[in-house]
Amino acid sequence: MKTVYINCSPKKKFCASSYFLFLQRLFAGGEKVTEKLHTPADYPRILDQLHDAQTVVFGVPLYVDGIPSSVLRFMEAMESFCKENEIHLNVYCIANNGFIEGKQNEPLMQSFEHFCSRAGLTWGGGVGIGGGVMLNVTRILFIVNIGLLLLNTVLSIARTGDFFPQDAWISFGESAAFLVFFNLGVLFYLGRMGHFIRKGTFSGKKYTRIMVPSFLFIIFADIFFIIISLFQGGLFRGWLARKQSAE
Repeated sequence: MKTVYINCSPKKKFCASSYFLFLQRLFAGGEKVTEKLHTPADYPRILDQLHDAQTVVFGVPLYVDGIPSSVLRFMEAMESFCKENEIHLNVYCIANNGFIEGKQNEPLMQSFEHFCSRAGLTWGGGVGIGGGVMLNVTRILFIVNIGLLLLNTVLSIARTGDFFPQDAWISFGESAAFLVFFNLGVLFYLGRMGHFIRKGTFSGKKYTRIMVPSFLFIIFADIFFIIISLFQGGLFRGWLARKQSAE
């Protein structure tokens, strides 16, 4: 069985959609292909992958309570392509947003369901994730902690010959524990959806969120976006990479 994962985020790298698709791949079997959707120039490459695929999983950020316009244009092309080539696929969606509630992704899920009905595809359901931006930041901080662990290990070896500096490993373990805790709901529902993807059956629409109390989320989110506003939205947008034009 071949599954095509389509990362629909306009950001070039370190986006939340790529993170959640990576997690989903851990729970899926068979051949797995990941494609990045940026511009219409990507359409032929992605559509060509559908000829021998059985499943497509979209990773999509929520934009103004809906699907980004660049993704809508691709879906129109995919609808025509599938009808012309008599391609019948199972379609699943992983949607994420910056709000705390995963239920905010419901309108986007409904759009995908209608798309499948129009295109003659089988809607398999999806997972809507709240706090996607914050979860992505925890992922990036964890990568930084891996780098710090390696650096501290090298320094420890150079100074004392100790290959396992206790303080550094304790700090890394705490970071890993926090990452898993924050992602518990995501891991559970993506694992659940992976089971249905392997069977090729309907998983339903499930919603989850980052595992922190709402009042704490609001405080951290306010601080984060205040910092973003000080840089006029440039900091972290596309992780300092200029976005490609969708034209």
